[in-house]
Amino acid sequence: MTSLVEQKTFFEEEGYLIVEDVLSEDELAECHEEIERLHRLSAELEAAGDPEFARFQREPYADGVNRPDGLPVLRKIENTREFSPFFHNLSVHPNLLRVLGGLLGPDLLLFRSTLMLKPAFHGSAHAPHQDSAYWPIDPPALVTVSVALNDATTENGCFNVIPHSHKWGLKDWGLIAQAQDAEMAYENGPKEARPVDMPLKAGSALFFHSLMVHGSGPNKSPHPRNTALYAYFPPHVRYVPKDGNPGVKTYPVVSGLDGRETFTLEAAT
Repeated sequence: MTSLVEQKTFFEEEGYLIVEDVLSEDELAECHEEIERLHRLSAELEAAGDPEFARFQREPYADGVNRPDGLPVLRKIENTREFSPFFHNLSVHPNLLRVLGGLLGPDLLLFRSTLMLKPAFHGSAHAPHQDSAYWPIDPPALVTVSVALNDATTENGCFNVIPHSHKWGLKDWGLIAQAQDAEMAYENGPKEARPVDMPLKAGSALFFHSLMVHGSGPNKSPHPRNTALYAYFPPHVRYVPKDGNPGVKTYPVVSGLDGRETFTLEAAT
């Protein structure tokens, strides 16, 4: 196994890191069961007009159709840690925290907990972007972890990244979700910069810097591409919310900080 020091060195230079076999076959089976439960829950919430359905986003380019079983075709599910015990536990999986501790240190806060879904035949493309362009943390040095819950391939829309692009600084990016036939533009970087596909075996994870330029292709295949997506950061940062956002934000503690459950950041002045 690559040492934590070697992993950090590679990550700091390239902007990303792939770690295989983060989840076992049994854990992957549990993931799939929980994703189906969440699809059923989304259908119930939508039918009831429950505002909690706002956590669930239909695939915008599926023209409002449902799956053959009548459940909605979903693009993503936000804040999974709050209402899914399984994905709550996955956010603190020891195989993830071991690597994150080597990259960021022992004290870790959770910024984001999301399921990204590329449904078979309908999954939209994700245009190139940098996560920190949208996130109120300074310095912009979060680590996102994308855990592949199915085999992620070029055919079903795996991630692609531009190595070293975390050293470019922040750029301006547009709409992320794109139609399946949209042409992906990477004009904000050097002309020689090219995206590299990151196929992953189910159970493996891609760790990448929040300034890393990344995107993904469409899924026109019969195979879904589901990803558990988490973002982590250390507590020694500035909170810089945009206009209209709260001046105080509390984040879950996933590691360290003397066992505290939460940590609150106040807006920088």
